[in-house]
Amino acid sequence: MRPISAKGTRALNLGAYLNASDNSGARIVKLVSVKKGKSKKGRQQYAKIADQVKVSVRAGKPEMKGEVYDAVIIRLKRAYRRKTGERVCFEDNAVALLKDDKGNPKGTQIKGPVSREVAERWKGVSKIAQFVL
Repeated sequence: MRPISAKGTRALNLGAYLNASDNSGARIVKLVSVKKGKSKKGRQQYAKIADQVKVSVRAGKPEMKGEVYDAVIIRLKRAYRRKTGERVCFEDNAVALLKDDKGNPKGTQIKGPVSREVAERWKGVSKIAQFVL
């Protein structure tokens, strides 16, 4: 996994509900686990910006409910720091669903902004974004 040019902040716990901001059919998803996540022994895992996570669909198309997918975190409410010194935060916590491990997105467009750190790590996701912030 490529590094990002920001200091990741512990932002999302397991079990957090997130918005799915692509047009894959899911609306609200629940964070199940963090893929390749690093945390201390005895501490619950957490997710940061541009992390690959496993999510369970809670609301959306009826055939997708209860299904588990890979996703990428594209927006966070919690402020995180960039190397330039600026702090970035968004209005909501959002993910984009993936259809394979290579980072190809399931949807064809993403509503709302996508963080620049996501564009550095996930090229396929940034291609379908409205704009990168």
